[in-house]
Amino acid sequence: MTRFFPPGAVVIGVGLLVSACTPTLNWREIQPEGGEVYAMFPCKPERFARNLLLAGDTVNMQMSSCVVDGTTYAVAYASVSEPGKVEAGLSELQGAASRNLGSAPASSRPASIPGMTPNPRAQRVQIDGRDREGRALTEHAVFFVKGTRLYQASVVGAKVDPDAADTFIAGLRFSP
Repeated sequence: MTRFFPPGAVVIGVGLLVSACTPTLNWREIQPEGGEVYAMFPCKPERFARNLLLAGDTVNMQMSSCVVDGTTYAVAYASVSEPGKVEAGLSELQGAASRNLGSAPASSRPASIPGMTPNPRAQRVQIDGRDREGRALTEHAVFFVKGTRLYQASVVGAKVDPDAADTFIAGLRFSP
């Protein structure tokens, strides 16, 4: 005996299968306004700015960020006044990331972003810590430089997908 499904049941069934396979992350390449770096974001970022003290300079830190499933993806940058302040600035950015989660990096390795200015302080780190309310957080971050402009790209959340963090960081590049 052959059974036929009503046409509506087939459409609903196919719709459920397709929606189950739809990825949450919608990757797109973005060049944050005023920045020289290109980044692969999994969502449409918003822009923010604030002034802060970095390597003895008051700088304007620009940030593009977005949130997907409780995980924040961000690229921030600021320029210091002279090349001699670059290493101190990178060190301060890395220290601030550790202080924000109340923990030293669980892992650290040299960073290499296509087109960056080589610098011994350029690092990729993973920090496992807690936010101000005591919730567990993980941050995957990379700190790097182009001239006197310092960059930090971060993926932060309670449950960071390591593959998504790798995709985000691997998508960073400068135009040739």
